[in-house]
Amino acid sequence: MLDKWTAPLIQPPLKILASWLQHRGVKPDQITIFGFLVGMVAIPLLAFEQYSFALFAILINRCLDGLDGTLARLSAPSDAGGFLDITLDFIFYSGIVMGFALAAPDKNAVAASILIFSFMGTGASFLAYAIMAEKHQLSDPHFNHKSLYYLGGLAEGTETIFLFVLFCMLPSYFPQLALGFAAVCILTAGLRIWAGYQSIRQAEREKHNRSAA
Repeated sequence: MLDKWTAPLIQPPLKILASWLQHRGVKPDQITIFGFLVGMVAIPLLAFEQYSFALFAILINRCLDGLDGTLARLSAPSDAGGFLDITLDFIFYSGIVMGFALAAPDKNAVAASILIFSFMGTGASFLAYAIMAEKHQLSDPHFNHKSLYYLGGLAEGTETIFLFVLFCMLPSYFPQLALGFAAVCILTAGLRIWAGYQSIRQAEREKHNRSAA
């Protein structure tokens, strides 16, 4: 929900850094992979309840996630790079939640499972709509810099990052925070499914009407 406001704010500094990296021969996919590996370091840190260090790794991952796309757009965005980026993002998000489950299984495991289940709903609706949007040439004007088309919702990247920061700062409240955000994700998935279905049905009707004319 907040991505369309936060994206314009973070792009200027990212463009400066991306330009500097481009002149030194750094490739977007290198940033993507390095950022993912840094993010994966957060999982054992969380498991051993090193929350401050884990937060540091999470924030670096998110900064690099924005940087790789900015760097790619300075030349020509790659479909292969977009695929790599979005796939590793989904693994990262679920991995962070798993880290908290490992930290305190008796207390956190159920809430973590429900949150990952809700991520499946937002992720599936995201990717399924992306496929159909590409097929029917549907676009989202708020996010035309994205490698994949998708519908917005209440729970997007900005909200998820904020949640992970709260997890690390208030680890004893993980179950409550996770369950609350899971409810938001489930609502988001429901909205995306409804809106996506209506959007694709409308595109199909228009295509049928043009064919019949």
